[in-house]
Amino acid sequence: MSSETPDIPDEVAERIESVRVEDEMEQSYIDYAMSVIVGRALPDARDGLKPVQRRILYAMHEMGVTSNAGHRKSSNVVGETMGNYHPHGDSAIYDALARMAQGFSLRYPLVDGQGNFGSIDGDPPAAMRYTEARMAPLAEEMLDDIEQDTVDFESNYDDRLTEPAVLPAALPNLLLNGASGIAVGMSTNIPPHNLGEVVDACIHVIENPDCAIADLIETKESPGPIEGPDFPTGARIVGKEGVYDAYTTGKGRVRVRADYEVEHDEGGKDRIIITAFPYQENKARRIERIADDVNDGKIEGITDIRDQSDRDGVRVVIELKRGANTEVVENQLVERHLETTFGVNCVALVDDQPQRLDLKRLLETYVDHRREVVRRRSEFLLEEAEDRAHILEGRLQALQNVDEVVDLIRGSEDRSAAIEALQTDEDALGFTLSEAQAEHIVRMQLGSLTSMEAEDVQTEYAEVQDEIERLETILGSQAELDRVVTEELEEMKARYDDERRTTFMEDVGSVTREDLIPEEDVVVVVTEEDYVKRMPLEEFDPQHRGGKGIIGVRPKDGDRVATVFEANTHDYLLCFTSTGQVYRLKTYEIPEMGRTARGTSAQQVLDLDGEEEINAVVDVADLDEENYLAMATRNGYVKRTAVGEFENVHSGGIRAIKLEGGDSLADVEVTDGEMDLVIASRQGMTIRFDESEARSMGRTARGVNGIKLQGDDEVAGLVATGDEDERALLTVTRMGFGKRTPLSEYRRQSRYGKGLIDIKTSERNGHVVSVNAVTADDGLVIMSESGQIMRTHVDEVSTQGRNTMGVVVMRLDDGDWVASVDTIPAIDNAPDAGADATGEE
Repeated sequence: MSSETPDIPDEVAERIESVRVEDEMEQSYIDYAMSVIVGRALPDARDGLKPVQRRILYAMHEMGVTSNAGHRKSSNVVGETMGNYHPHGDSAIYDALARMAQGFSLRYPLVDGQGNFGSIDGDPPAAMRYTEARMAPLAEEMLDDIEQDTVDFESNYDDRLTEPAVLPAALPNLLLNGASGIAVGMSTNIPPHNLGEVVDACIHVIENPDCAIADLIETKESPGPIEGPDFPTGARIVGKEGVYDAYTTGKGRVRVRADYEVEHDEGGKDRIIITAFPYQENKARRIERIADDVNDGKIEGITDIRDQSDRDGVRVVIELKRGANTEVVENQLVERHLETTFGVNCVALVDDQPQRLDLKRLLETYVDHRREVVRRRSEFLLEEAEDRAHILEGRLQALQNVDEVVDLIRGSEDRSAAIEALQTDEDALGFTLSEAQAEHIVRMQLGSLTSMEAEDVQTEYAEVQDEIERLETILGSQAELDRVVTEELEEMKARYDDERRTTFMEDVGSVTREDLIPEEDVVVVVTEEDYVKRMPLEEFDPQHRGGKGIIGVRPKDGDRVATVFEANTHDYLLCFTSTGQVYRLKTYEIPEMGRTARGTSAQQVLDLDGEEEINAVVDVADLDEENYLAMATRNGYVKRTAVGEFENVHSGGIRAIKLEGGDSLADVEVTDGEMDLVIASRQGMTIRFDESEARSMGRTARGVNGIKLQGDDEVAGLVATGDEDERALLTVTRMGFGKRTPLSEYRRQSRYGKGLIDIKTSERNGHVVSVNAVTADDGLVIMSESGQIMRTHVDEVSTQGRNTMGVVVMRLDDGDWVASVDTIPAIDNAPDAGADATGEE
C-alpha cells in the first residue's frame, strides 16, 4: 500500500474542511435528536398534533374524506399520507391513524373508524386493508379555514407538494386529547381534558391576561374553570395535589383509581363491581394479574372473577367469599391493582423548541395561535372583499352608463380591444375602469343588465362594504379580534361539549391493609414442616394449672408443632430460625385460620427452607438504637449484636449468627448493655454472667462460649435480667412440669462455667423445653407437639427452689410432649370459672 499523499486537484482541496471527529459526532447527534424531537415525537403546542397526525388529517382533507363523506379503506389513507407527506413507513402511520380512532385513547377522537381498531384489553387493530376511516367532525374543525391563508405551508419531503406547518385548530387539541411521546433525552405525557372546561379556561385567559395559574384551577378556595384531567375511560382521580403540581410546574403525579362499587348480598356474599379502569390500563392483563394474586394467596377472600364488559362499557365482577372482610379485599385490590399513577410531563414544541409548559402557558400559546389564525383569515377575507367591492363598483358604473358601455363594446374589433377601450376611452364613457373591472364587464351577459340585477348588485355592494368595515375593525382592534376568538370558542363549546367522565375523590391518605385490620392479640403456631397460622388469643380461655388445653392445630401425619408465640396483629416481628437466619414480617401477614386447621405453608409468608424452625421471636416495637440482641446456640455459644445491624431485613432473610458443626440457634433476648444473661440447659443447669463478658459482634460472627455443657446436654433457652429484677425464672419441661424460682437465687458467675442446678430433670418430668423471665401477673401459652394449646396464669405455677422437679402445668396424652412456651405480659383476665382442669366447658 502506497504511503504517498494522493494528488488532489486544487478546486477539490479548497472544499475540504478539517473537523475534529468528536465535534462532528456531537453536532450530528444534536441534529438527529432535534429531528426526532421536532419531526416525530413531540406535539406542537398550537394544534397539539405530532407531524404524522397532522399529515394524516391533511391527507384526508385533500382526499375529501370528511365526516359527511363515505368511509375509505384505511390502507388508502395510509398510502396517500405516506406517498405525499410522511415517508416513514406504513405501520407508523397506521398506528397513529388507529389511535386517533380509539375512543379509549383519545377523549375526543379525530378519526371516525369503521371496523376493529383495537380494544381496552390490548387487542391490536385489524390490518389496514380491513378497516375504514373518515374524519371525525371535530377533526374538520381543526382544519377549518386552512384555505384562507391562516397558517404557513412548507414543502413536503420531495418538494412536489406543500403541507401545513400547523393546523388552524379551532379547538385546543393539546389539552383536549393530551399527548404522549418519547424523544431523544426528553419525553412528554399530557393528560386529556374536558372540552367545556378548557374552552372556559381559554376565554378566562383572553379576558384576564394577568390571571394567576391558581385562578384557572378549581379548588376549594377558587372556582377556576378547569377541575382537572378528564380521561376517556373515566375512573377517579385521588386528591388534587398532583394535579395542582402538574398545572403550576408542568410536571406532577396524578393518582388514578378504578371506578367500582360494592354490592351486598343477603346471603352474606359481597361482590365488587368494577365499571372503569385507570387510563391506558390493559383491562384483560389487569384481571389476569388479580387472578394470579388470588391463586398465590396474596389476596384472600375472592372466589371468582368475571369479565362481563361489552360495547356499552366495562363491568368486571369480583365475587367474595361468604364472611370475607370486604374492606380488606377492597383495599388489597386498590393497593395492588386498581390504582395507578399518571406522570404528567407537559413538554411541547413552541417555535420548534421543546419547552415544559404550565397550564397558563399552554393556554396562552393556543390563544395566541388562534389570534394569529383569525388575524390572517381576516386579512385574507378583507383582500377578497376589497377585490369584490372593486368589481362591484365597476359593474355599478357600467349599469349607470349602460348605453355608452354597450356602444363601446359593439364598436370594438375584438374582446381585447373592448377591454382596453373600457380602461382608456374616458371621452366616450365619461369614466374609466381598471383592467379587472373591464374584464368582468366584457364577460357579463346581457341578462345582467336588467334593473333587478342592478338592485342585486347594489345590495351585494352594500353587504361587501359592511364586511370590509367588520374586517377592518377586527384588524384594527385587539379587543374586537379577541371577541371573535371568544365567540368562535363558545360556538365550539356549544357544539361539542359533554359531561365529565372522570370524577374526583378526596385523598384521605394512603390507606394500607394494616389500617383495615383490627389490633388484637393472637397466637401464632409453626410446625416442623413449616406450616403456619394465627388464631385470636381470646379463643383460648385461661385454665387452671394441670389443664389439658384445647385443640389449637391439627398437624398432618408425621408433622409436629415446633413453635408457638403470642403477638399483636400490628406488630413487626423479627423471627430467628434454628439455622441462624432472621426474617421480618407483620403478624397480620400470617393467615388467620380456625383451631383445627393445619395452617398454610410458611413459604407463603417467610422464605424458610426445609430444615429451619422458628426458635425465637422479637417484637421490633420493643427495640431502640442502644439495645442489643443476645443469642444462644444449642452447643452453648453466646453472642451480642447491636440492634442497628438488623435495620434492613429483606424478605429472603439475613444472617443473624454463624453456626458451625451442626449447631443451631436456641434463643434470643433483648438487652440494654448493662444486664446479666442466664443460659439454661436441657438437663436443668443454668449459668448467669454479665453480658459484657460476651462482647458485641457483627451478624456473621459465631460468638463465644457461654456455658460448659456436660455430655449430650444442649442449651434450652436464654433470659436477660438486671440486679434489681424481681421477676422469676419460669422453667417448663417436656412432660408438662414447671416451676418458678426468683432470679435472685441465680448468683452471677464467670462466663463458660458449668453453672448451677435450676431444676431436677428425670424421666418423669423430661428435659427443659423453655425458660422465661416472668411476673405473677403474666400469662402463659403452652403448646404440645400434637397441637393442644393451653392458656393459663403464671401465678398458677408455684414458686419453688432451684433444685426441685416442679409441678404439673399441662396434662399431656401418652406420646405427647410440650413443644413450645410463650409468655403474655401482664395478662389481666382471670381463669374462666367455667373451665376446669380438663379444659372442658
